[in-house]
Amino acid sequence: MSTSIDELWQLIKTGRNLHTEWFSEQSAPEMLAETLVAMANSHGGTVLLGVTGHNGNIIGVRDPSEAVDTVLQAALAIEPHLIVPLPQVVRLSGKSIVIVQIPTGMPHVYSLRGRYLQRQGIDNSPLNPPELRRLVVERGEGSFETEIVADASLDDLDWEKVKAYASSLSGMGETTPEQILIKRGCLTEQNGKMKPTYAGILLFGKDSQRFVRGADITAARFASETMGDTFTRQDMTGTLPDQIRRAETFLVDHLRKGVQLGSTMARAETFEYPMEAARELVVNAVAHRDYRINGDGVRLFIFSNRMEVTSPGRLPGPVTIANIKDERFSRNPAIVQVLSDMGFIERLGYGVDRVIDLMQQQQLSAPEFEETAGGFRVVLRNANTKHKVQVAVANPTPSLNGAYRGVEVNPRQEEAILFLSREGGSKRITNSDLQALCPDVHPETIRRDLADLVTKNILRKMGQKRGSYYVFTPELIESK
Repeated sequence: MSTSIDELWQLIKTGRNLHTEWFSEQSAPEMLAETLVAMANSHGGTVLLGVTGHNGNIIGVRDPSEAVDTVLQAALAIEPHLIVPLPQVVRLSGKSIVIVQIPTGMPHVYSLRGRYLQRQGIDNSPLNPPELRRLVVERGEGSFETEIVADASLDDLDWEKVKAYASSLSGMGETTPEQILIKRGCLTEQNGKMKPTYAGILLFGKDSQRFVRGADITAARFASETMGDTFTRQDMTGTLPDQIRRAETFLVDHLRKGVQLGSTMARAETFEYPMEAARELVVNAVAHRDYRINGDGVRLFIFSNRMEVTSPGRLPGPVTIANIKDERFSRNPAIVQVLSDMGFIERLGYGVDRVIDLMQQQQLSAPEFEETAGGFRVVLRNANTKHKVQVAVANPTPSLNGAYRGVEVNPRQEEAILFLSREGGSKRITNSDLQALCPDVHPETIRRDLADLVTKNILRKMGQKRGSYYVFTPELIESK
């Protein structure tokens, strides 16, 4: 990691801030160590030796090697010792400047003589107990998931789910379900009694949200590129495995498909995003989010041009946006292990590389990663804003983009409307017709979709039982 002359000028021009601080050569090592601690406990930064004043007066250092030694002494005074890249010496305006870089995502929580500091503006401020506890857990030096849930007992676990999980494992010998949960960090002993941990409650609890508020998924499909009044929403609660399964169903039901209908009605379908990539992002969000953050869950939002998955908690440990493809660190290793046992997640990695590869295979843009004020977001973008449904007849009808005449419709209902709308095609549709268009969907779901279109006054049901079919309502026919 090196800093160019232009970058150095820009640092000085920008002035002292959250990520930049400077000192003269005569500054006390203690002051330098305080700033190093504060930046290491925050989001990193740059320290310059040989610059002073509010306007960044360049005075330089007389002996660069001695200044570098001062930096190293300050780093060694920190607990644990702060390991940073070797300080860089740069000549600026004929004077030597020593540059110290503190990377983002440092692996430990650092202190100086028992004081834990953080960077706030241009100040080094003490971490209060909740902030310190958050940082300790975030950097893997403590684990929220293995803490005992104070008000929970063994009766708060769904033992049928525990037994099903235990029976699916191989190589565990005669180990009982309770012993397996102990090994996996889902149970622990307190005062001679076994108590569930947060991991146990989240993975196997009868009412997980009673003990961990915000441990849920909110999924929504919006008709346009922004949030609006036309949308479908589903709130997913229960155990983490149950939430993931419901989220997968939501994706299948609400991701749009590119469809080719040839003269023989043969179909070729692709979702607007690779299904495995979309699923991977949801699983990762559930597995690696920060469960200490109450009142905010995982958000799965699908817009007409993109899909966003947002999880509470910034990137853990040494993981940063820059190294997310290569760095491996788990905030919740117990949860990850159990989800891996269940086949939801690969234990050796986060699947980021896989998501990137899947998007590339479908000739889509690479995923976008973003840290928000209190969380982490991944964005997938589809091929174009309006995902087309192409029909091999004259004047193909475009997709409805989630709404028909101002009424929200799901992808299967859209298929039914397009079937009835295409020029020269049938003016009626049956359950069997829609089932043929959506072969992977359960017949009961097909029936409910058509019934819902009747409720929305888009279709009218004609006939009875096996002879029934659906047509556009007379009002819609007259307006066409």
